[in-house]
Amino acid sequence: GSYINLVLSALLVSVLYLGGWGFPIPIEWVTTWLGQSINSPVIQIITASVGIIMTIFKAYLLVFLAILLRWTTPRVRIDQLLDLGWKFLLPISLVNLLVTASLKLAFPIAFGG
Repeated sequence: GSYINLVLSALLVSVLYLGGWGFPIPIEWVTTWLGQSINSPVIQIITASVGIIMTIFKAYLLVFLAILLRWTTPRVRIDQLLDLGWKFLLPISLVNLLVTASLKLAFPIAFGG
């Protein structure tokens, strides 16, 4: 189930954000190299095949990166996450809040006050 979700997400991301079926070389250049018209049935079949192959290739790269990231990063236990949140991130966020509020009060024109 996890890998099916990963593949479907990779397909969606490749279509929505990475251009999906787009090929880096414009099809007009390929037709001039082959000496064919862009409306030729052979070129239309080649264009559709290259589009499908590019979509699958982009999704494959995304799946590969996700699996590589999953296999190379260590697992973090819940107590380690809680220690990180309470002992490190919470004090940093409170200091950030105090510094931002004091700068907005001290210099209202410069910081959108």
